[in-house]
Order: sequence, then C-alpha cells, then structure tokens
Amino acid sequence: MTTLRPTRLAALALGATLLAGCGAAQAERAVPIPAAARDVAPAPGLQTAVLAGGCFWGVEAVFQQVRGVRDVTAGYAGGTAATANYRDVSSETTRHAEAVRIRYDPRVVSYATLLRVFFSVAHDPTQVNRQTPDVGTSYRSAIFAQTPEQRAVASAYIAQLGAAHVFPRPIATRVESGGFYPAEAEHQDFFRRNPSHPYIVRWDKPKVAAFRAGFPRLAS
Repeated sequence: MTTLRPTRLAALALGATLLAGCGAAQAERAVPIPAAARDVAPAPGLQTAVLAGGCFWGVEAVFQQVRGVRDVTAGYAGGTAATANYRDVSSETTRHAEAVRIRYDPRVVSYATLLRVFFSVAHDPTQVNRQTPDVGTSYRSAIFAQTPEQRAVASAYIAQLGAAHVFPRPIATRVESGGFYPAEAEHQDFFRRNPSHPYIVRWDKPKVAAFRAGFPRLAS
C-alpha cells in the first residue's frame, strides 16, 4: 500500500468529502497561452524532457495523453540517488522535486510544445513550493534541462510568458539541473491503475480532461 505524506493525506480527506457532497470532480480548463517563440531543433531518435509540477501522478497522466510521447516515468529530480525515495523526499530535506521523465518523438511533438502543455494545464506555474493541496519544496515548479539548448528554450519561454502577463501572478518555475531517479513501482502509471482513487478523481481527472479539451490536436 502506498505510504502518503501528511499533505497528500489531507488532500485525500478533502477530496473524499467533496466527492461525497457533489459526486463530481472540479472542472478545470487549459490556460490559453502563446506557443514558444523558440524551440529545440529536432534530432534523430527519441528525446528526453524532465518536468516537475507538483504530485507526479497527475503530471504523468497529462503527458501520457500527448501524441508523440512514447513513455512517461514518475520520479525524483534535483537531489542525490541516496535519498531518491518517497520516504526521504517526504521529509522535504532532500532538495528533490517530484518530477516526470518524458521520452518523446521530436518528429511528432516538440520540446516547446511539451512546455506549452506543462505551463497551460499540467500544473499552476505561479504556485511557490506547492501545488494546490500539496505543500513543500518537492512540489515546486521546475524544468530540469537535459541539454544547454533545452535550458535556453525553457528560460526564453518563461521570459516570454512573463512579458505577456498571461498569468495573474508571477511565474515561479525555475530552470534547474540535476539527475532523475525513477520512483517506486507503486507510483508508476498511478492514474491509469487507480481511476477511482479520491486524489485522482478530485485533482487529476479534471487536469486530463482540461488537456484533452484545450489541446485536441495533441491528444493521442
């Protein structure tokens, strides 16, 4: 059984209460944002992106819906291998962020397009060290650039969106460096394996629905 940290336990309790009261998940929508002015040049073979946007269950679920994405792995980025496990990361002392590793075909979907989904619907990039009910540095918004070109494109897009004032608050997302370590098996493909889980129903199903409604041409 998954051992959940206190913030997520509280979210589960809230979700269960809300579901009991209304029988439906809260509606969400994709934030309309412009495409990035810069992009990573396509290269042969599959490419990798690592993004952190709060609980990895929902972020994984959104990117699993994107056409051209071949696989998504939930994990921990930004800390060391020695503490890359749910128990230690839950202490909020390891500097990891819950993140996803996305392997994608650049002939089908580009890096900048993945970033557009990330900022528009996968999470709220204006929240600092949290995502909705989950609080802590491990829930921060971060892009772990895998190449200098990714770093340049991500930094330029953050600046572009900030200048366009598409969000009501400043963007908190930081471009970071660090390794990625896959999470425990129980966290992989969590959305698909646990469709009735209260946290999934309350927070993540609306996110996936918002992606499919907001980006129908990208949906697989």
